[in-house]
Amino acid sequence: MSNPTHLQYTKEHEWLTAAEDGVSTVGITKHAADALGDIVYVQLPEVGDTVTAGETCGELESTKSVSDLYSPVTGEVVEVNEAVADDNSLVNSDPFEAGWLFKVRVESTDELLSAAEYDALTNPSA
Repeated sequence: MSNPTHLQYTKEHEWLTAAEDGVSTVGITKHAADALGDIVYVQLPEVGDTVTAGETCGELESTKSVSDLYSPVTGEVVEVNEAVADDNSLVNSDPFEAGWLFKVRVESTDELLSAAEYDALTNPSA
């Protein structure tokens, strides 16, 4: 599985864009979306909420299970993806583009992985 190399990743399967004007976009990886199965409900943080790196900030519910959403950074949520709230399947069908979850003004980051490091984590036999 190929993960976009311009993103950073967490061990909890979230991805993060490089900060643009201090704001990064957060989503879950294709690996996570595939493991969850069809997502039927998404609970995201609200605009104005403060999220903390490594802490839960939402929930993804699928036909298989409920999974916590972890923030890869500490900061203030400045936007949520309303399209995902309206159509949860975007997280499965396009996790790295249309299925992004929220944008955050970054104050600090947790330990982040490169695409190669995340690939090794999710596919250790490769």
